Amino acid sequence: MTQIAFLGLGNMGGPMAANLVKAGHTVAGYDLVPAAREAAQGEGVRIAESAVAALAGAEAVITMLPAGRHVLGLLDEILPQVPAGALVIDCSTIDVASARAAHAKAAERGLASLDAPVSGGVGGARAGTLTFMAGGSPEAFARAEPLLARMGRKVVHCGEAGAGQAAKICNNMILGISMIGVAEAFVLAEKLGLSHQALFDVASTSSGQCWSLTSYCPVPGPVPASPANNDYRPGFAAALMLKDLRLSQEAAQAAGAATPLGAHAEALYAAFEAAGQGGTDFSGIIRYLREMHRES
Repeated sequence: MTQIAFLGLGNMGGPMAANLVKAGHTVAGYDLVPAAREAAQGEGVRIAESAVAALAGAEAVITMLPAGRHVLGLLDEILPQVPAGALVIDCSTIDVASARAAHAKAAERGLASLDAPVSGGVGGARAGTLTFMAGGSPEAFARAEPLLARMGRKVVHCGEAGAGQAAKICNNMILGISMIGVAEAFVLAEKLGLSHQALFDVASTSSGQCWSLTSYCPVPGPVPASPANNDYRPGFAAALMLKDLRLSQEAAQAAGAATPLGAHAEALYAAFEAAGQGGTDFSGIIRYLREMHRES
C-alpha cells in the first residue's frame, strides 16, 4: 500500500484517485473546486485542507491540472514540502517545454519525476482503462508503473523527460484529423443518399477503418456507446481537443515539422469552439461541417 497525494480532482483526476483508493492505496487529495473535493471524498479520498497539507507522508505525488502554467505554479508551491524520496508524477496534458521544466524543478529538489499524460477520456478514467504515455528515467518509470497500472490498462514508457507529452500530442493530432475525415465522409454519404449504417459496415471492415469510426462513430446508430447517441454530450470535449491541437502546432513550429493537416484541424476546431460548441463532444464537429455546406 502506497500513500499518495493527488492534486487535481476534476473530471479525470477524481476517478483516477478513486481507482487508487479501490486498489488499496491511501490517497489524500485536494482541488480548488469544492464540488470536486466533495465527489472525491465520496469515493474514499481523504480531502486535505490545502495542496501542501495533502503531502504529509506521501510516497508519491500525482498532479492532474489544466495547463503547463498551473503545473509549474503548483510545483513551485509544493516541492519544498514534498517528502524526501517521493516520486512526482504529472498526468496533465501540457506542452513539452513545461513538462521538461517540471522535471528540472523536481530534480533540483532531488526528487524523481515522470510526465505521464493519459488517453481514454472520462469514461476510461472511471473504468480504469486509460493509456498512460510516460516520460522520464527508467528508474522513475519502474517506480510509477504499478500505480499507473491501477488507473489504466496500458502503460508505455516513451523515453526521457517530456517524451510522454510528445506522444500524447502526436496521438491526439492523429485523433483530431481522423475524426474530421470520418465526419466529412458521413456528410458526403448523406448527400449521396448512402445510409450511415451502410457506410459504417463498409468502412469499418475496409481501408477506412480507424478508431474515430469504429469506437467513436460521429453519427447515431452504428456504435451505441458513442456520444453521437447522447446528443454529443462530451466524453472528450471539443475545447480539450482544440487545446491538444494547439499544443501539437506549438510543438511543430518549435521543432520545424510540417503538419498542414494538423494546422487545418486546429482551425476547424477553433471555429467550432467560437460557435459556442466548446463543451460539445469533439465528434460533434460533424454538425459544424454540415452547417458549413449550408452557409456556402
